[in-house]
Amino acid sequence: MPEQAAESVEEYIASFPPEVRRRLEELRALVRGALPGAEESIGYGMPTYSYDGRHLTFFAGWKSHLALYAVHSFAGDDARLEADIAPYRSGKDTVKLPVKDELPGELITRVVAALRAKRNAPRA
Repeated sequence: MPEQAAESVEEYIASFPPEVRRRLEELRALVRGALPGAEESIGYGMPTYSYDGRHLTFFAGWKSHLALYAVHSFAGDDARLEADIAPYRSGKDTVKLPVKDELPGELITRVVAALRAKRNAPRA
């Protein structure tokens, strides 16, 4: 994590070593591609994506992994997606992605799109 709070997503990403920085750029592109029109900012000290005026997802870089946050369970909505993401789960709402591995781009896109769909779904 950066030593000082970044003021922009670019500054946040630039504060990491090259290998982590490259993966953060990849993750950023995937999230932005899955959330057209989302507002990108720094919130809670990390890149934050807001949709309809509310935070939807966040990501952070670490020494050996990236973390995608606010990834709630899809078990009741999409059991297949939840099964696909299970190997990456780290805690209740966190997806942990090793820096040394290729990012599962299609899966990340599905997860972020599902978060957006869940946000748009009518409440029961």
